[in-house]
Amino acid sequence: MKVTEHIERANGKPLFSVEILPPLKGQDVNATFKTLDPLVELNPAFIDVTYHRQEYIYKQKENGLLKRYQVRKRPGTVAICAAIQNHYKIDAIPHLICGGFTKEDTEDALIDLNFLGIDNLLVLRGDPIKSEKSFVPEVGGHAHASELIEQITALNTGNYLDDELQESHAMDFCIGVAGYPEKHFESPNLAMDLYYLKKKVELGADYIVTQMFFDNQKYFDFVKKCREMDINIPIIPGIKPLTTFNQLTSIPQNFYLDLPEALAMEVLKSKDKERIKEIGIEWCIQQCKELIDFGVPGLHFYTMSNSINTKRIAEAVY
Repeated sequence: MKVTEHIERANGKPLFSVEILPPLKGQDVNATFKTLDPLVELNPAFIDVTYHRQEYIYKQKENGLLKRYQVRKRPGTVAICAAIQNHYKIDAIPHLICGGFTKEDTEDALIDLNFLGIDNLLVLRGDPIKSEKSFVPEVGGHAHASELIEQITALNTGNYLDDELQESHAMDFCIGVAGYPEKHFESPNLAMDLYYLKKKVELGADYIVTQMFFDNQKYFDFVKKCREMDINIPIIPGIKPLTTFNQLTSIPQNFYLDLPEALAMEVLKSKDKERIKEIGIEWCIQQCKELIDFGVPGLHFYTMSNSINTKRIAEAVY
């Protein structure tokens, strides 16, 4: 079922959904099931699975020269989505990115997903790999998520790259995109960020999932600005609790967002690890309750494949 259909059928009740990571290379699918089993008890509407590009590492050979190796620490996004749908009968949503894919690679991936019965996609440009200072598209690939959306919507109408096919089955993907209440870090300002978000909607995006935030007013203002620009598709807030002292610096550094002063000061005053986790979880619970009162279409939890905190928060608010 499409995400938009889940929202319609909920009749105003906020959906519960989660994002997980594929297992590390060397682990089996049971690592994923172990993460999801406690969360499935709460009937998530859908489960996102992140995609992780190859990286390059250099190792010194016996002669002193360096050799470059290609590695992927978390392969298996598509297979994990298929396993989730088969095992739990819950809609799984793969992240589909620009980086590392030619247009032909993308088309083949979409054909595979269609054959597997996957109805939804979360479409992203993707981050630069660690060896790149800025994002570099694959030769023959897409530089922007908007271009990727165009290819998907073309396939949704039966338009393949090869226009000489004897048959051209139309697909029917529901397209999700990312929204940034505090703007994407590469955008010069929020207005420019919203301009490109609107372009994605005009090209065929069906729903938005936001980056995490810790101040609900950021989300409320973001939704208001979107509606003023006639961006009228569902905007699902992304949620993650702060649970460690180190996250006071790592979250702003890695995700380019602000932490509310009240939350930061509470954490700074505490010296106890468990107390810091309690502060973050209680803050997140209050966030979620306020968002539900606002009338959000759902709450989407970034679990980082840790189900314990997510389950506790969800049980407190649903």
